Amino acid sequence: MAVVTDNTQRPDSGPNSAPELPTQYAPAEVEGPLYERWVERGYFEADAKSEKPAYTIVIPPPNVTGSLHLGHAFEHTLIDALTRRKRMQGYETLWQPGMDHAGIATQNVVERELAKEGKSRHDLGREAFVERVWEWKAESGGQIAGQMQRLGEGLAWSRDRFTMDEGLSKAVQTIFKKLYDDELIYRAERIINWCPRCLTAISDIEVDYQDDDGELVSMKYGEGEETIVVATTRAETMLGDTAVAVHPNDERYARLIGKQIKLPLTDRSIPVVADTHVDPEFGTGAVKVTPAHDPNDFAIGQRHDLESIEVLDERGIITVHGPFLGLDRFEARSAIVAALRAEGRIVAEKRPYVHSVGHCSRCKTTLEPRLSMQWWVKVETLAKAAGDAVRDGRVNIHPADMSQRYFDWVDNLNDWCISRQLWWGHRIPVWHGPNGELVCVGPDEEPPTGEGWTQDTDVLDTWFSSGLWPFSTLGWPEQTPDLEKFYPNSVLVTGYDLMFFWVARMMMFGLYAMDGQPPFHTIAFHGMVRDEFGKKMSKSFGNTVNPLDWMDKYGSDALRFTLAKGANPGVDVPIGEDWVQASRNFANKIWNATRFAMMNGATVEGPLPAVSEMSATDRWILSRLNKVVAEADAHYDDYQFAKLADALYHFAWDEVFDWYVELSKTTFFEGGEQAKVSARVLGEVLDVTLRLLHPIVPFVTDTLWTTLTGRESVVIAEWPKDSGFRDDAAEKEIELVQQVVTEVRRFRSDQGLQPGQRVPARLELDGTVLAPHDAAIRQVLRLQPEGEGFAATASLPVAGATVSLDLSGTIDVAAERKRLAKDLAAAEKEKAQAEGKLGNEAFLAKAPDNVVDKIRTRLAKAEGDIARIQAQLDNLPAQ
Repeated sequence: MAVVTDNTQRPDSGPNSAPELPTQYAPAEVEGPLYERWVERGYFEADAKSEKPAYTIVIPPPNVTGSLHLGHAFEHTLIDALTRRKRMQGYETLWQPGMDHAGIATQNVVERELAKEGKSRHDLGREAFVERVWEWKAESGGQIAGQMQRLGEGLAWSRDRFTMDEGLSKAVQTIFKKLYDDELIYRAERIINWCPRCLTAISDIEVDYQDDDGELVSMKYGEGEETIVVATTRAETMLGDTAVAVHPNDERYARLIGKQIKLPLTDRSIPVVADTHVDPEFGTGAVKVTPAHDPNDFAIGQRHDLESIEVLDERGIITVHGPFLGLDRFEARSAIVAALRAEGRIVAEKRPYVHSVGHCSRCKTTLEPRLSMQWWVKVETLAKAAGDAVRDGRVNIHPADMSQRYFDWVDNLNDWCISRQLWWGHRIPVWHGPNGELVCVGPDEEPPTGEGWTQDTDVLDTWFSSGLWPFSTLGWPEQTPDLEKFYPNSVLVTGYDLMFFWVARMMMFGLYAMDGQPPFHTIAFHGMVRDEFGKKMSKSFGNTVNPLDWMDKYGSDALRFTLAKGANPGVDVPIGEDWVQASRNFANKIWNATRFAMMNGATVEGPLPAVSEMSATDRWILSRLNKVVAEADAHYDDYQFAKLADALYHFAWDEVFDWYVELSKTTFFEGGEQAKVSARVLGEVLDVTLRLLHPIVPFVTDTLWTTLTGRESVVIAEWPKDSGFRDDAAEKEIELVQQVVTEVRRFRSDQGLQPGQRVPARLELDGTVLAPHDAAIRQVLRLQPEGEGFAATASLPVAGATVSLDLSGTIDVAAERKRLAKDLAAAEKEKAQAEGKLGNEAFLAKAPDNVVDKIRTRLAKAEGDIARIQAQLDNLPAQ
């Protein structure tokens, strides 16, 4: 689809003939049709033949099983803002969409569906089961795409990819073959994390550790003088013990090293070995060694040539013949402790014993360390390259303090277990021969045939394919125009929680496959979305939020602005519904102010008037506008979305809508040439402000901008540039006006006057720069001319001028004095109580510091209240 780049005036409309804006903004009526229009016109597509500079971001591919959650909405808002701005800046922008096949998660979903039919995947067989998963994917998967469109995400939908589509599957097979031929992939028997529920290995980084209530049992091995006490939280594994280990310098056990001792409940004897891994200060200084069921024990076993005896099968069932055969691991634990207790071998038992236990990140089942033959990636050289790319500046990490976490990981990375005992996923492209041969087959090669040749049954870890995402989505291994144009990616925007799962994998594979070219120039880490109290969102906590609910209620722009406003780099983001409602109010403010401006002739037609024709108010807002453009650019370039949103919010709401529009109302009401000048200035300010806001709140800004300008879409409008115009004198002048208005407003509020209540006033502005602003100040402050019988009851000196007010007849002076006197008495009582406590030495000697600090704070507040209330009393008219 060709990208529409003509942003000229619509043929049927112009700034003066555009339809009037409705009185209220209705997001539900605007967002859907507007997004469809953007997609139909090809705004989000990218052309590899374009001569524009490229700007590329890949979407962190959501799981095909997933639906849009606040974490997605948060991350996608930030990416969309970056790409929308770059598109407006004239870049050929590609935001690459796609989804991950999510091996374990997707297989679990389909297996649950089969279970409802009373079937398992084994009833179907591998081919039929995989076909069933593809059917599920076609029917139910990918609902998140429609939800992403609801959020307004500017993705190049024609390029949508899936980690198991034909092109990406070819990329997976290609890089596996290359790694295998370079001896960076190998097969070995090691201890892995095994899920007895999912029946597969999982990687270290997919283990969720949590504190569980377990038991610590100390038990006696051996007989007579040759006994030794060991402690364990997993008594069931003692059936697989093949040694007891002690530290070589531990004199307590020196006489036992090298001897055989009786292993209880079995007919075996095991040796006592000396190993420096053992901490003599921990527990009894002796540890049981079960090489087949513990990674540290496996290492000890390798060093001492110990046998590895597996006592648990893939489902965690005891396999050793005897009284415990067929018991579940947890049942066996209790039964074995009972049997040891009956033999008098239990020395101590501690329950509950809270300790960290690994759980499957998918199904939450307690994992089992298990000796297993698996496929591995040798990561030493790959990880070193990934670290060097950041150290030498080819890749920048933002915020910079995240770099150390990255180095801590890649510098200490263990070999990666990439095989999974699943049926859904990229099958390992290795064929096993009848005599133990192994043949790795590339995508353009034929597998070996003949009797006894079978393909490996395992599939690859999901992160293996997603690690290729920045270049596989662009056509690699083919050298495509897309790859040449859009690789490396400009920036990766992702959560710090994916640093190890995904980012390190992409760095290793990108540098390896693309001749040392990293997959992206910058990695911008963001935090996690939490609830308004800073608590992690979880179904078990009952604090999860469906972002679609908030979008339905408040509009997509409101949710996007709220998320951006909380996005400090690398820091978690609290969010509550009240904040989304406040952002909805901001969208309404933008709408109403623009509507008012257009009703008063705001226009973008023609050049800006000469500076000499502008009022100080006009010059002030244009000066501030250019500063905000520069500020927005700096925040974007530093990924400071919270500061960006805050700056735009306060400029738009405070300076444009609350100050410039209000100060200009008298000009518009009076009409004439000055009104035309200000109308053109206001049109310019709104034009630029809407363009600045567009990347974060795209729907309301495009609707308003096209109506204001008569042009096609702000999506393809030019990003504002700082013209360099500055007027410090005008800024100082309006700052004085603001001081006057703020001080008088505060006084009015203190006196209990309603905001719209008009009060006679004398403004002594002569001799100051405030004189030309007399009418504007009166309009904003609702001040009437003095009139006959004017008698000043209060005078406020401020900013070199004096504002005198006649409050007689505007308030009930007696009632106001009575109210203030009551407040004053309460404040004085509070002061007396605080002073009494702070003057009590006995109290000060016993009270905690935080209690004393609170009382000092109360005293300071009371003193401030007394001064404020007394000033209000002094300013009241005489009765």
